[in-house]
Order: sequence, then structure tokens, then C-alpha cells
Amino acid sequence: MTVFARRARAAAGRMHPELSLVSYTLLGHLEESGGCRATDLAAHYALDKSTVSRQVTALERAGLVARRPDPDDQRVQLLHLTEAGQRILAQVTRSRRTAFRERLTGWPAEDLERFADYLVRYNSSPGPGAED
Repeated sequence: MTVFARRARAAAGRMHPELSLVSYTLLGHLEESGGCRATDLAAHYALDKSTVSRQVTALERAGLVARRPDPDDQRVQLLHLTEAGQRILAQVTRSRRTAFRERLTGWPAEDLERFADYLVRYNSSPGPGAED
């Protein structure tokens, strides 16, 4: 797992040097959710609020994320991808898919199916600290 995580971080750096794996993940969640609060990101990924705050600040400075008032509660700020954020995320996603295809080329269909099953199983398992 350590090697897997190390490779994922390195790959993220190669895809877009200014975009860490955590940043990429947060951008992906913002795209998928259509926008959310920073506290929602922290809760979803079981990260400390200060960690998310630093990441969001960096993404804002890079022009990839913007804050907007929540239409239901003007006191709350929602994070949304900017156009630049959408472009970068799409570019990195395309690069990652290409890299995965290249790595998996030549794998027998049975191995790919087994690998996919393992990923589904891994991703559906409760994370650290989750209630059983």
C-alpha cells in the first residue's frame, strides 16, 4: 500500500506539477458534488479542517477554486471549481486515464476483472474511524 500511495503521489506530480494528489482529489469531489463547504470536504475525506483549509487556499490562489455564498444560507461559503479548475481537472484526468491504460495494456481480461473487483471491494470498505 505504501508503494501504491507513493506512486499515486508521484503520478499526480507528473500530471500537473502544481496539483498534489490531495488537491486533485478535492477538485474531483467539488466537480462531482457541484460545490460544497470546506467542512464537507474535511468530513468526507476524514481530514483535519486546517489541512483542507490550506489546500483550498492554495487552490484559490491558483485560480482553480472560488467561494460563493450558499443560496440557502448567505453566512455559508460554498466552494466551486472555476473554469480554469475544470480545465486542469479534465487535463489531469485524461492524463491519468492514459497512464492507467498504458500500465494495464497486455493484462489478460481475467486479471483486469479480478483487479477491478479488488478495487471495488477496497473502495467500498469503511475508512479509518468509520463505525462498523
